[in-house]
Amino acid sequence: MTNSKLDYILRIRLPITIFVIIAAFAITFYAGKSERDMVGYSPVQPIPFSHKLHAGQMKIDCQYCHTGVEKSRVAMVPPLSTCMNCHRFAMKNKPDIKLLTKYYKEGKAFPWKRVHRVPDFVYFNHSAHVNKGIKCESCHGDVRQMTRIKEVQSFTMASCLSCHRNAHKRLPYLKNISNGPQYCYTCHR
Repeated sequence: MTNSKLDYILRIRLPITIFVIIAAFAITFYAGKSERDMVGYSPVQPIPFSHKLHAGQMKIDCQYCHTGVEKSRVAMVPPLSTCMNCHRFAMKNKPDIKLLTKYYKEGKAFPWKRVHRVPDFVYFNHSAHVNKGIKCESCHGDVRQMTRIKEVQSFTMASCLSCHRNAHKRLPYLKNISNGPQYCYTCHR
């Protein structure tokens, strides 16, 4: 290889190649950020469901629909039978409610898109938190104001540990709360 060719590679092509690699990494990293930490994730559901209407204006308690939250590790997406407790009578002629009713009568699960999720390798127990008096909005935000549900807080290890280490600062509405456990086995089983 001649000196001029090597000089060309080192002065022009190498910096351009390095720039392209770094730019591709940066774009991929920042474009995929919401997918990694899910903050801002707000999928369009097959039927629009407004927590602002149901939990906000109508003041339906979270636990009316998310029944497992006090007894189970999962809050669960409510079964259609819960929806039909009201929609058997209310708004039953609306197209969206007719679709909901069709799924209910056929015994099919409705294809809701899950919003809040911790990684599969993480054990999280809703009941342990709810039974300590931790409010749903501490992790899920004020869903009573959300027409479309969205993830407002990252469910990463750093986020959880921050709360477990600083519970008295993060949850000032709870008097005499102690910090949560911080050993690995708490979440990694």
